[in-house]
Amino acid sequence: MLKIQDLHVGYYQDLNILQGVSLQARKGQITAVLGSNGVGKSTLLKTIFGFVKPQQGVIALDGKDIIGVPSHQLIHMGLSYIPQRQSVFPQMTVEENLEMGAWSFRGDKARIQEGIAANYLRFPVLRDRRRSPAGELSGGTQRMVEIGRILMVNPKLILIDEPTAGLAIRLEKEIYDLLVQLKEEGVTILLVDQNIRQAINIADHVYVLELGRNRLDGPRDQFADFKKALWL
Repeated sequence: MLKIQDLHVGYYQDLNILQGVSLQARKGQITAVLGSNGVGKSTLLKTIFGFVKPQQGVIALDGKDIIGVPSHQLIHMGLSYIPQRQSVFPQMTVEENLEMGAWSFRGDKARIQEGIAANYLRFPVLRDRRRSPAGELSGGTQRMVEIGRILMVNPKLILIDEPTAGLAIRLEKEIYDLLVQLKEEGVTILLVDQNIRQAINIADHVYVLELGRNRLDGPRDQFADFKKALWL
């Protein structure tokens, strides 16, 4: 579904953070990208979603080159992105946040209501708090709002950066279980994470970056002994 080849990316000329990264996110799978702080994991997702322009390389979605395609058009192509920092609209209600996810088809009231109803089935807690300002919710529930918001457009591929960053440990399993559920519903997920144990547990394929380059990759089973594989 998503193929990246020889990607070089930097924020300053001649100072690349990603230095030839290549990977694939296969349809219907969870692909995890792991590595220490500063290796370029977040930069990778921002580049895929069009926020950063690569110096060179290939980014193809379903065989189509998407470098230079504006982010709002990528959404229409089935690609969505959840950043690491929480991005709810804190003064707006849960339901209003979900409606914002349907901005690209805001005139289609029936489709909006169908998307909201599907989210309330998936996340009963959001239905119960639908009139509450999103900023009053717990971190885990806000993450559900963010995921629910992007599901309004029925994405084929979700890019998600550090899905449990800043969340209480007791909430982590709930979020990872949700990602597995989305995969079972047919959504492809490209995940960057520092929660190595949990990411490997749910991933179908794992990539490890070091200093902006590929170091290791393979199916999850190869990373069962993750302490040895990931030099921890």
